[in-house]
Amino acid sequence: MSIEVRPASVFADVRAVLGPKSPDANVCWCLSYRIPSKLNNELRGPARAEYVAELCQGEPAPGVLAYDGDEPVGWAAVGPRSETTFARNRKIPHVDELPVWSLWCIRVRPGHRKSGISHALIAGAVDFARANGAPAVEAYPLDNGDARVDLTMAYVGIRKNFERAGFTKVADTTSVLAGHPRILMRRNLS
Repeated sequence: MSIEVRPASVFADVRAVLGPKSPDANVCWCLSYRIPSKLNNELRGPARAEYVAELCQGEPAPGVLAYDGDEPVGWAAVGPRSETTFARNRKIPHVDELPVWSLWCIRVRPGHRKSGISHALIAGAVDFARANGAPAVEAYPLDNGDARVDLTMAYVGIRKNFERAGFTKVADTTSVLAGHPRILMRRNLS
C-alpha cells in the first residue's frame, strides 16, 4: 500500500472520511476547534457540510487527506492556531508568540486502521504547514503511556505517534480527554 497525502481541497473526499451516513446528522465535521462555539452550535445538519465545502474551496485547505490510490482513507485537521479556538483556549497554554499552526484531529477510516496512515497524516500535515509558511506545528495529544485509548477519543492523537514524527513535549496542559492528560507538543520547521 502506497499512501499519498494531499491538501483537503476536494469536498467529496472530505465527506467520504468525515461525513455522516445521514445528511441531516449533526456530526462534528472537525469544526469544534475550528470555529467559535456559538457558530458551531448554530450549524445543524446539512449546514455543517456546506460550511466545510466552503472551507475546502479556500486557501489554504482546512487540512490534509490520505489516499490509498484514489480512495480517501484519512484526514488531519491543521491550520494556523490563531484561526482556531486554541487561540483562546485556557486549558492549552501559549508557550510563546510564534505564529504556530495547530494539528488537532487525525481520523482514519474503519478498515484502514493500524496500517501507518496516521503516521503518514502527521507527516503530511507537517509538510502542508511548512509549505504554507508555518514556523512550527503544535499538537495536543493524549499522554496515555501504554494505556489503551477509546478510538472515539483518539482523534487528538497519542504522544508516541507525535514523538515518532519529530515532535517534542513543550508544556503540560490542564486538558483531559478520555481520562488521559493532553500535552502540548511542537515540531519546529525552521
